[in-house]
Amino acid sequence: MFMAMSRSLPPLGWFRAFECAATRLSFTAAAEELGLTQSAVSQQIRSLESRLGCRLFVRKHRGIALTDDGRKLLPDVARAIEAIRTATAPFDSQADPDVLTVATSVSVAQWYLAPELHRFVAQHDDLQVRLLTSVWPDELSDTTDVQIRFGPARDNDAGEVPLGDNQLILVASPALYGPEKNSSVTSEQLKQYPLIQAVGTSDTWAHCARHFGLVDHHRPTLFVDTHGLAVDFAVAGSGVALTSKLIATPAIRKGHLVQINPVSINATDGFFIAVTSQRRATLARQFIDWLLGEL
Repeated sequence: MFMAMSRSLPPLGWFRAFECAATRLSFTAAAEELGLTQSAVSQQIRSLESRLGCRLFVRKHRGIALTDDGRKLLPDVARAIEAIRTATAPFDSQADPDVLTVATSVSVAQWYLAPELHRFVAQHDDLQVRLLTSVWPDELSDTTDVQIRFGPARDNDAGEVPLGDNQLILVASPALYGPEKNSSVTSEQLKQYPLIQAVGTSDTWAHCARHFGLVDHHRPTLFVDTHGLAVDFAVAGSGVALTSKLIATPAIRKGHLVQINPVSINATDGFFIAVTSQRRATLARQFIDWLLGEL
């Protein structure tokens, strides 16, 4: 039951969380784009629901859906956020022509760009790159040159392309599942290890295990907000992670993880990249071409 609270304006961050989750129908995808945890996004939305005295989402086992009140609220909130973006655009202090600004999720920045980006910078002597991860990338489209988002593919003309093949693999620490083990884990062997699950996506163990030939597996015991965290915990030896091949590949290359099943399966939710500004469109496309080439 929800109770009406003060009629003062709710914090803008609550509306941001609502708009991002509503357009993606995923708290996890919203968290990836906002640089927040899934629990933080969920809490902000619950706070907004409490303040407004109504439910905005229906929480389902494999995702979320907007309620009638949520569908009613979304257009007005989206227009208000766009108005704020338009009003503040003239005050943008990040329009340095020598800086390529990339908005991305923490997972991509930490596990892929951090070990790889220096090669792109080395090819452009006078280039500076600014990474934005602790802000809402979708709201910075006017001040960024490249955006990398996580979520389902969009049926639009935004010019987005998949960041790699957006596949899922099974990984574990060599200390947990060493080279002496069979290179393809069996259902019986898997029972020895905790399972790590990124929440808020339909790419769950229950949905994907059969594609890896694992028909008799136990339930996950460790749930995390992002694929980056799933890789973090797998590297730490906390269990076997069902996670993004893109995010796990650098750790595999360095020997911090091993792929314990040779199969890769297509993900429902993935990472997508697009040019978001024409100011440095040529350089932005060079960056995208380089990144896709690295993948």
